[in-house]
Amino acid sequence: KGGKKQIQKLEARVRELEGEVESEQKRNAEAVKGLRKHERRVKELTYQTEEGRKNILRLQDLVDKLQAKVKSYKRQAEEAEEQSNTNLSKFRKLQHELEEAEERADIAESQVNKLRVKSREVHTKIISEE
Repeated sequence: KGGKKQIQKLEARVRELEGEVESEQKRNAEAVKGLRKHERRVKELTYQTEEGRKNILRLQDLVDKLQAKVKSYKRQAEEAEEQSNTNLSKFRKLQHELEEAEERADIAESQVNKLRVKSREVHTKIISEE
């Protein structure tokens, strides 16, 4: 009888240990499942990080190109302004020279008209003396 009780105790202990093993296997399976889920999340985040880094590099390249264009446009605008100032200065100088030339032409025309009048007077006087 002592042997049967001993066997029953051992069988109970075996069942208990089998239950613990089964429970431990379930926890292990859940842990593996969680680990795989976390590994997938890590891969996903790694991919997103890499894509973000690539986007940052592309955007930085774009910013650099746009800054170069802005610099070029600024230089062109400065050159155009210099050219405009030069042309305005030339225009003002030529305009001043034109005004002076017109003034001289008016004076010369006035003198010519005076000489014509004087010439007619002299011519009329000569004719009347004859």
